[in-house]
Amino acid sequence: MGLGVLDDKKLQHVPGTATLEDLDELNAGAPRHGNVKHSKHGTILVPQPSDDPRDPLNWPLWRRDLITCILCLLSVIASTLSPLLAANTLTLTLYFQVSFTDIALLTGYHLLGVGLAGFIFVASARVWGKRHLYILGTVIIIISSAWGGASGKGGQFAPPSQSKGLYRSLLAARFFQGVGLAPFEALVNASVGDLYFVHERGKRMALSNLSLFGGAFFTPVIVGKLTHTLGWQWSFYLLAIFSAAMLPLVILFVPETTYVRDDRLNTDIVTTSNAEHFKSSHELQPSSGTSSRDDTVHPIESRGPAKLFSKENMRPFNGRHTNESFFKLLLRPFPLFFHPGILWACLIQGTLIGWTVLIGIVLAAIMLGPPLFFNEVETGYMYTGAFIGALLGFAIAGLTSDSSVKWMTRRNGGVYEPEFRMLLVIPQLVFGCAGLYGFGITANNTWRYGWFWPDFFFALEVMGMVLGAVASALYIVDAHRDIAVEGFTCLLVFKNIFSFGLTFSGYGWLVNAGIRPVFMAISSVQVVICCLTVLMYVFGKRNRSFFARHDILRMLNLR
Repeated sequence: MGLGVLDDKKLQHVPGTATLEDLDELNAGAPRHGNVKHSKHGTILVPQPSDDPRDPLNWPLWRRDLITCILCLLSVIASTLSPLLAANTLTLTLYFQVSFTDIALLTGYHLLGVGLAGFIFVASARVWGKRHLYILGTVIIIISSAWGGASGKGGQFAPPSQSKGLYRSLLAARFFQGVGLAPFEALVNASVGDLYFVHERGKRMALSNLSLFGGAFFTPVIVGKLTHTLGWQWSFYLLAIFSAAMLPLVILFVPETTYVRDDRLNTDIVTTSNAEHFKSSHELQPSSGTSSRDDTVHPIESRGPAKLFSKENMRPFNGRHTNESFFKLLLRPFPLFFHPGILWACLIQGTLIGWTVLIGIVLAAIMLGPPLFFNEVETGYMYTGAFIGALLGFAIAGLTSDSSVKWMTRRNGGVYEPEFRMLLVIPQLVFGCAGLYGFGITANNTWRYGWFWPDFFFALEVMGMVLGAVASALYIVDAHRDIAVEGFTCLLVFKNIFSFGLTFSGYGWLVNAGIRPVFMAISSVQVVICCLTVLMYVFGKRNRSFFARHDILRMLNLR
């Protein structure tokens, strides 16, 4: 029982378990044969890089970090789409002469677009890679953002019938903005898994999640002031301009990160039977004259990495990465909702994101009325707390995710278990649930508490949300890397469909039941969800073993 993680007695090596330190073979949790490759600090590289210069793990660290930074910048721009209208509820209600719920649905249908497009894009990523989807997503964001801004021309003084038409046009533009966002929500974390070894992923995954979630909370702060100064249409136009500026960077500097690596090198996901097969037929080759490898420059690069601006790197497609049917891959995420590890990740990440959407609905409603009477600028400023919370969540995740795992791995005899990533749920429970309880109490009585305390607890809730997002993303990549893309699809679909449902019913629910009772209920639900992590931590390795032996996708003929 490694630090509370129950051992498995069925498989010699459970997928996800890996040896990160060069200790005695008796302590090794993964099959080791031939000469394994290490970092300069003695950490065994997981997965093992191939001898192919096109393998992303063989690229210099600066190049991998450049790709990650560009994807993160695009994620920041794309993530601003979801809360784009959060500060403009009253403005748009008067502009289009529609109800508060209709304005909430502008966000709801946007989230629906993300969820539906995710299925198609992820299947496409499995077959043809991720690069073409990043390019396509950027182009769709440019077009749909320009469309959204154009939908607001002349609506304020138009007759009701024309205003309804303009509203429907904006609704359609918002849906396609969701389609454009989908590749970034679904695939950026998977690209981080492609580009880095296990011991390098933590802070990069924290950065990618900050980009996907943290940037979104600064959007209303800017948009409120922008609407007051230039008009709400310019929030759409500026997004189109910034996305257009990023398009050349994606085309030039973000090559395909998908790489089909020999099974013998996937030491974190290979099963015992495969390990024995590869041990007898494909011994790992020693690196170029040395058994030690540097974190930033690997000896294999003496053969020369793939050229930065090669014809191969410039193509949107570089052939198929699998011979599996596209339509079979399209269906693959559905049964994974019954996989305990994937379902746990969906709940840990998706519910708090949904409650954040609900807070956005409440914030617009309670701040616009008495006693505060906020306008769109002041309502937008309320998201400053959420943005600070996202930054603090990123800081905690970035500082602790890798260091805590390395410390626990050393305590565990050099054997890494993906369940070690679940420790981030502890601060999620403390901050996220405290934020939900506190927000419900203070937002229910702004006569007494004013604006500061709801904003403070909103910051705590978002801090917990970011920590949960990082924990769930890291767990999927480390524990189930062979189905990581489908796992992220499940996350994307769950959180967006759940949030879509809340935009439909959330406002009415809060009006009928009251802010405090609703938030007391959802806070308690979140506490229960976080506490489920204890079961997942203890039985996680046995769960991984069970599904390695009883492959749900293979049983349904989807693998």
